[in-house]
Amino acid sequence: MPPHAKSPTPDLVDTLIVGGGPAGLTSAVTVARNLHTAIVFDSNDYRNERTAHFHMLPTWDGKNPIAFRDAARQNTIDNYETIFYVDTKIEKAVKKDDELFEVTDTGGKVWKGRSLVLASGIVDVPLDIPGFDECWGRSIFHCLFCHGYEQRGSESSGILAINDVAPVPICLHVARNAAQMTKSVTIYTHGNAAAAAEIEKAIGPVAPFKVDSRRITKFELGANELGITIHFEDGSSKEEAFLGHKPKSALKSSFLAEQLGLGITAQGDLEVKPPFSETTVSGCFAAGDNSSFLKTTPNAVNTGANSAAGVASHVQSRMYGQKSLSEFMQAQKPS
Repeated sequence: MPPHAKSPTPDLVDTLIVGGGPAGLTSAVTVARNLHTAIVFDSNDYRNERTAHFHMLPTWDGKNPIAFRDAARQNTIDNYETIFYVDTKIEKAVKKDDELFEVTDTGGKVWKGRSLVLASGIVDVPLDIPGFDECWGRSIFHCLFCHGYEQRGSESSGILAINDVAPVPICLHVARNAAQMTKSVTIYTHGNAAAAAEIEKAIGPVAPFKVDSRRITKFELGANELGITIHFEDGSSKEEAFLGHKPKSALKSSFLAEQLGLGITAQGDLEVKPPFSETTVSGCFAAGDNSSFLKTTPNAVNTGANSAAGVASHVQSRMYGQKSLSEFMQAQKPS
């Protein structure tokens, strides 16, 4: 069970943080360092819930993400009196005329803050191929820095060059990552012969890649969740150590973005401005997977800290009737 924060919570805080993953946790501990108050709302629904180990975070590499979240929360509770945690899902968000933000949880309770951080993440949209969802996060990997190292030295892996991974530069980038782990890589285009021809032309004579354009009918997870079998329309099958593929994603709290009128990028992420990841609504910031091309834990930590610096700038500037640093920087941009 996650640790619980002190109570009662304040009626008004400097920032409301929606999301209790690495981005939200980092945002909370960072605002605490400048004596700001915050409430973190954690729905306990995480993108990496299928994995027992996460990576690329010093001292936590290879450890359980649940243990990380619990330890991070408890550490902040033990050291900072201004941070509070509430295990609930936020259903509604609005910016009031007085510039305060209000969010409403599933129980109907309304919470008020001088700023808002959306760190609620994304959901991956599985391919419409039988077995994909079962294999997702177990033998189909979205990031070959997060996964794949444990399969190093295997004979063969595959890349699903479908949708966002279909463009030649993207699929070759992922294939090169996979080739670091396995002796050969097959790029599967799932019936797209034109894409297969284009990829073959771009591979060159040196890379250990081949292209397979057959339509896939099913994915089958290997024994003990190791490896994957790809079944084809012609009745044949092929085993791979793993498959690399980044499926399309959707904002986990898209309804909050709609309620607030936030800008969305062509990729479906929240539109943010540097350096503090402020959204198109003043005082509302984003952190983590919902606003970044690089959807990894280290990047979530980075953007969580950046958003917290933005919160401090926004709240403090309002205290003194001044422009925030972000507002000043935006005003300096050529029109």
